[in-house]
Amino acid sequence: MNTITTKDGAQIYFKDWGAGQPIVFHHGWPLSGDDWDNQMLFFLGKGFRVIAHDRRGHGRSSQTATGNDMDTYAADVGELAAALDLRDAIHIGHSTGGGEVTRYVARHGKGRVAKAVLISAIPPVMVKSDRNPNGTPIAVFDDLRAQLAANRAQFYLDVPSGPFYGFNRKGAKVSEGLIRNWWRQGMMGGANAHYDCIKVFSETDFTEDLKKIDVPVLVMHGDDDQIVPITDSAQLSVKLLKNGTLKVYKGFPHGMFSTHSDEINRDLLAFIKA
Repeated sequence: MNTITTKDGAQIYFKDWGAGQPIVFHHGWPLSGDDWDNQMLFFLGKGFRVIAHDRRGHGRSSQTATGNDMDTYAADVGELAAALDLRDAIHIGHSTGGGEVTRYVARHGKGRVAKAVLISAIPPVMVKSDRNPNGTPIAVFDDLRAQLAANRAQFYLDVPSGPFYGFNRKGAKVSEGLIRNWWRQGMMGGANAHYDCIKVFSETDFTEDLKKIDVPVLVMHGDDDQIVPITDSAQLSVKLLKNGTLKVYKGFPHGMFSTHSDEINRDLLAFIKA
């Protein structure tokens, strides 16, 4: 297995295929690097080096009891980038992975990152507060924690069967394969780490990170995202970025790079080559 061991002893699994300019893919909660298989194959075929890691507590990485926080996630990526000597890299993150990209690029990526992409990403901050009045109420995230603790296996069927891919929308073309693959990836990870990560993706504030980033950033979001509503995420993030571009996809769901991979891959390639 391809793994690195972090300073605190966690093993981080990664896939590393091909040669050329590196593209690093950062997965969402509670998944793994396997969620990017379509994009990995696509960009490998275009002559890029493609890398996807499993975040600590997820997939094949260590099921850690500690370090399940965004600062540590970003530091882990920093250690991976150093171990693989990644330079002139493109970092692409989905959902929680978009938060990971944001913090990594802002705090650890200087001199190593060429561009970044945030897909259906959680920044600036999800939870509702006095500073973020249009955010999602904390009760929603408390309910996610309760469902995970009560019956994680069923919960990990309900999420992809419904709002994640928009399969609860009238006329949606449901993919049983996507649902089962989401469940497979989720159940590989650690229940404790996934529970902790709900706080991470809901309460971490990336406002200052976004302001620090000076490389080009493409912000991609569907306007029918039921998990991370666009009005409290992408539309705010692009205003904080020094060199950000927002592309909105009409009717696309949270997991749009899986349900609409041809269009997303095309736009990613155009941004990378621009």
